[in-house]
Amino acid sequence: MRSTDDFLVFYHLIEQGSFSKAADQVGLTKSVVSKRITRLEEDLGVQLIYRTTRKLTLTEAGEVFFGHAREVHHSVQNAEDAMGGLGERLSGAIRLTVPTISGELILPQAIAEFSAKYPDIHIDMELDNRFVDIVEEGFDLAIRTGALPDSSFIARRLTDAHWVICGAPEYFARHKAPANSADLVDHNCLAYSYQETGATEWLFKGKSGPCTVKVKGNFSTNNASALRKAALFGQGLVYVPKVLVAEDLQAGTLVEVLQHQVAKCLGIYAVYPYTRHQPAKVKLFIEHLYQCYQGHKDKF
Repeated sequence: MRSTDDFLVFYHLIEQGSFSKAADQVGLTKSVVSKRITRLEEDLGVQLIYRTTRKLTLTEAGEVFFGHAREVHHSVQNAEDAMGGLGERLSGAIRLTVPTISGELILPQAIAEFSAKYPDIHIDMELDNRFVDIVEEGFDLAIRTGALPDSSFIARRLTDAHWVICGAPEYFARHKAPANSADLVDHNCLAYSYQETGATEWLFKGKSGPCTVKVKGNFSTNNASALRKAALFGQGLVYVPKVLVAEDLQAGTLVEVLQHQVAKCLGIYAVYPYTRHQPAKVKLFIEHLYQCYQGHKDKF
């Protein structure tokens, strides 16, 4: 199959009317363009143009080939225009994968505000606590919390998530609030099993750096909402991201303890594949997420 370049070189040659001008259009030297046309005529077994010192004239075969060359040029131009439109127009879809806590708390408001500004952009958000392969599964970006593995992806830090220990007033009516991490041995510590450091290993500030304290309790779950409700019902203490219980702490339905001793703090990132031409809609969405998370720093 003949290369598209042959059609494009021939098209520009006829359109410009000279080898030097055609060379400027296609980024080649005049001599290379001349050799390409000569080789093209040899390969096709026909003469395509009559060359004189003043002008180029198409032969009958040249007229036919130029018609096809013009169609190839228009097709290439249309394809480039279409791709440029996809990169810049503020419509279409954005697919993102997020962990449960992010998807249930801050993101719904952020997406609603973004959709109000750009109603033609469809946001498809999937909640999944597993480590999703963004490229393999066709996502534009992911929200991820914690240490990020080395990869070719780009990560935009949205904010830092501080963790807290808290319980309901009802629970503290039955149990004296802990004064330090050692006191947790006397408490029912509910476990959030979706943690990198382990559900029953709570991280604290130590004299020589962060240290873990082993705790125990009668309930564990990988669902943050269920863990929060268990705490609200007075079942025990929980060690969770502050954003999960920020409104409860403000309302007084949960009470924070060991506030200055808890050490866990994880970065929250928007992660996306590297691309030379990132669509404008994705770029705008990530910037909007950053502004939204920054605007809610008091909850983190």
